Amino acid sequence: MPLDLPVAARTLPNGLRVVVSEDHAVPSVSMSLWVDVGSRHEQAGRTGLAHLFEHLMFQGSELVAEGEHMASLMAHGGRANATTSFDRTAYVQSVPRNCLDLALWLEADRQGHLLPALTQENLDNQRDVVVEEKRQRYDTVPYGTALLLLGELLFPAGHPYAHPTIGSMADLAAAGLEDAHAFYRAHYGPRTSILTLVGDLTADEGFGLAERYFGHLEDATTARPPTTAALPPLQTPARTVVTDEGVPSERIYLAARLPAVTDEEFLACALALDALATLSISRVHESLVRGSEVASGASATALGLRDGTSIGLIVVDVTEGTDPAEVEQQLAELLRDFAVTGPREVELEASRADSERSWLEALAGYDERAELLSRAALLFGDAGQVNDHLDRVLAVTGDQVRGAAGRYLVPEAMATLVYRWEEG
Repeated sequence: MPLDLPVAARTLPNGLRVVVSEDHAVPSVSMSLWVDVGSRHEQAGRTGLAHLFEHLMFQGSELVAEGEHMASLMAHGGRANATTSFDRTAYVQSVPRNCLDLALWLEADRQGHLLPALTQENLDNQRDVVVEEKRQRYDTVPYGTALLLLGELLFPAGHPYAHPTIGSMADLAAAGLEDAHAFYRAHYGPRTSILTLVGDLTADEGFGLAERYFGHLEDATTARPPTTAALPPLQTPARTVVTDEGVPSERIYLAARLPAVTDEEFLACALALDALATLSISRVHESLVRGSEVASGASATALGLRDGTSIGLIVVDVTEGTDPAEVEQQLAELLRDFAVTGPREVELEASRADSERSWLEALAGYDERAELLSRAALLFGDAGQVNDHLDRVLAVTGDQVRGAAGRYLVPEAMATLVYRWEEG
């Protein structure tokens, strides 16, 4: 039976999609504004701009001075954050109910009136911040280059997902002020945005506030790019070995092309990855971590993406003194066996139960619910998808999981990235 969380949606005349989930449990409201722009929307030679704007949006706007957005919210007990992914940029604010008008006014001002404050000085300053962020999060941390290298292995050059969300520092250095202004005009506007409000307000109140603060905004965004054709599984295995004395342990990444997150087969892939390496009873934990003890830890994830192709990852930390080649061989045997036999009933039930627990836990929190509602509206065109997501998960059969594993999660169709202390 589907969930019955209150979800109301409306589109303003200017194209802004508004979603409201009424919940009076506590006197606060979480506001999520998703913009349909991520690193996949960037042009060759100008990568990194989507993530750069995550920073620039906090540097002042037409009526708000630099630093005042965050300071004003914090002075009233609120908080804010932002993230950038391949597919979207998300701005999240959580405030007491009596501060909601202020939060909406601040958000509308930067969403519609940023350019007067987007000066060369601000651009240079935040570009330097991003360069430092890349150094701290990618260049000088163990395994920091993993997603960049896996993207190059999985996707052909020029594919929207072939470059990391932080972009190229050379591209950022080459971007001028007019490039930044043009990017904002092309991607930030009512038609590309979804405003979600969760908490202590009614649907009518939410729609009225959205119209009051965002209704005047005019849209000048460009049409969203057409969906990229789905890529088939890799036809031949791809492989990269990195020598890095700074890693805590030698590590193996196996990466696969999966169907788009909107494809029903994506759920079967996600359940397969659970049974293979996510759960404590999964095959990799059972055989390699607790069994032969050639691995000290393992995890897996299905990174759901909308533009034709998603990413599946299995990550295994190699026990010190063990040859990674031995672990790779055992992993390959596990994958091939799983593709033939499929999940055991206990693995399937554990995966379903874990999916249900994590989904319900997320929907119970205002911030997480706002994020999931915005995600559903952007990816599936229906915020109400949060109410029937679990039904689709629970409907996936063992045969569907086995079939998906056989198509997408076999060694011959996966890219391998190995971090080693020294070349072997």
